[in-house]
Amino acid sequence: MSASDSHPLLSVALLARDGAARDRLRDALGHAGARLVFEGDPNTLEPQALRDADPGAVLIALEPAIEDALERLDPVLASPSLTLIFDEADLAARRDGWEAQRWARHLAAKLHGHQDVLPPGSEQDHLLQPEPGLPTTPAQLHADAPLSFHVREAFDAATEVPADGLYQAPSGIREPMSLEEALAGLPAPPETVPAPVNAAPPVAPPPLPVASFGDHSSWSLVDDHGTPAAASVAAAVPPPAFDSERLSLVALEADVDPGSAAPGAVLVLAGIGGPDALRRLLAGLPATLAAPVLVHMRLDGGRYGNLVKQMARVSALPVVLAEAAQPVEAGQVYILSDDIGVTVHNRGLHFVADAHGVQVGALPPAHSAVVLLSGADASQVDDVLALAVAGAWVAGQVGEGCYDPTAANAVVAAGMEAGEPQQLAQVIADRWGGDT
Repeated sequence: MSASDSHPLLSVALLARDGAARDRLRDALGHAGARLVFEGDPNTLEPQALRDADPGAVLIALEPAIEDALERLDPVLASPSLTLIFDEADLAARRDGWEAQRWARHLAAKLHGHQDVLPPGSEQDHLLQPEPGLPTTPAQLHADAPLSFHVREAFDAATEVPADGLYQAPSGIREPMSLEEALAGLPAPPETVPAPVNAAPPVAPPPLPVASFGDHSSWSLVDDHGTPAAASVAAAVPPPAFDSERLSLVALEADVDPGSAAPGAVLVLAGIGGPDALRRLLAGLPATLAAPVLVHMRLDGGRYGNLVKQMARVSALPVVLAEAAQPVEAGQVYILSDDIGVTVHNRGLHFVADAHGVQVGALPPAHSAVVLLSGADASQVDDVLALAVAGAWVAGQVGEGCYDPTAANAVVAAGMEAGEPQQLAQVIADRWGGDT
């Protein structure tokens, strides 16, 4: 059963440059049951032509060559009646076979607003229906079972059961002796003979003679090699007086105001297939989010300025490019280039120049979170899990839209949060005080 059999056709405009990506997206729309009402190159398209086509959704193949054209078409694309779907032109051109069919099912689900992304034939014919009442107990199951078999079995085994009786110790083993018996077996102490009444008292031994050591007034513990004059001079010099007026307390370090820098941040890591997931995540975050969002997604050629423009169209939060020596402020989305990292200064996060890029371990775990989207670097999983053990919130993307789930699956398998990008956005909004 095709998508058009259960859902009405949706009019779609395809904006892509001529090439393999445009051909693959056209085929995907056909398999998704969509009605193609317009197809053209964004660089030569006039806004009024797209407005006259009156599509219900617009599918755009993103690439650097059409960034300026999308800026020109933004008044039409920003219409709330349009459903915008983005795809990477490079990925669309390489998508083939099973991968192309899977993406077509995912596209159909987006166009028609349902969650059915399974291939044909995977429907469940019989669903388990719960029944009221308590489950049947083992006693109820065997209430009518005959007991004759068990009686005969017990009668046959009765001769092998040991008989009841008193314990008889073997002849070669001696019972242990009690304490009373051991005391009774001890020999009696010898009797003492009383002294006679008229006996003379015992004579005390004479005292030892006391040795005379002479005059002890000149004794000393340490031999004094100094002269008597020097000793008298030393005794005449009084000890120095203790000056308490010059004492002072060491000033304690004053509390440092972190200023506008946030104590932590939500770090989003992405890669292949990440732009679409990132758009869905940022679109679900409210403008009142009380935490900064740091986005690091490796791009060929480092076109992070274009990524800022793309994400600013869907995000309710301001999207800017991170710069070194600047504080990380709450309520902002920062796009991180490959040479920007973070550090804690005066209890607040600041951007720094770092040739290795952002380091997960630099985030304060008690105030931070890490979200791994499609294409996140798998080499960072260990650092992410270590931050989670220290107290950070960690989550990974799941679902059909995760084209490279290696890193995300690793953190989910370790017991971290899992969900679609929009679901993770809702959790972030709930944890960091957003009003949705």
